[in-house]
Amino acid sequence: MRCVLAAVLALLLALPARGAELTVFAAASLTNALQEIVAGRTDVRFSFAASSTLARQIEQGAAADLFLSADEAWMDYLVQRGLIAPETRIAPLSNALVLVAPAGQAKPVTLAPGLDLAALLGPGGRLVTGDPAHVPVGRYARQALEKLGLWAVAESRLARAENVRAALLLVERGEAPYGIVYSTDAAITRKVKVVATFPADSHPPISYPMAVVKSRDGPAARALLAELSGPAAKAIYAKNGFVVR
Repeated sequence: MRCVLAAVLALLLALPARGAELTVFAAASLTNALQEIVAGRTDVRFSFAASSTLARQIEQGAAADLFLSADEAWMDYLVQRGLIAPETRIAPLSNALVLVAPAGQAKPVTLAPGLDLAALLGPGGRLVTGDPAHVPVGRYARQALEKLGLWAVAESRLARAENVRAALLLVERGEAPYGIVYSTDAAITRKVKVVATFPADSHPPISYPMAVVKSRDGPAARALLAELSGPAAKAIYAKNGFVVR
């Protein structure tokens, strides 16, 4: 029996070590680019959702190695709670905020003070975006609408989605006549068209901070962060429409 156990142990020791799986919590708008960057790998797992949802999950102890947010506020939230390795924090990407409509009814819109938003939406029409209470795209949208003097009308006509991809889907299905999403999200589907781009000065710069989660800090996590922000990855982000810093 001892000989059999020794033989089994020897065989196990001779097998190559299996790399530990790394988990990346990432903003929903990064889905396509990140999946392309790690295509073919089996040691990286993603959880895509609103940055707010992911940050709160990390706060509650979720086993994430990296956090990739769609705004600085939710990264700050985790830094303030001592949950991020601060020296690993970087912000290599930006984006643009756009107004989209179903492709079949898309007509250019001029986003400026004085726009008759109620008439644009029509009777019962809703403007969909991420929930401004916590979803980054919704926060950017509210700030832009406030700057343009359109929030007073928009607030009562807002459909609040759980993340930017959920907002995009509602416009794709024709369930909302207009939506506010990132330009990179609009680019992944032919079912919507960009009818306007919000002026860059109507909202704070859209920023994607990335960092290692402190409880999972180590060489493997840092190496993956370097890969997801390195030259090859940046080329893929650019191809997907992100602004690379």
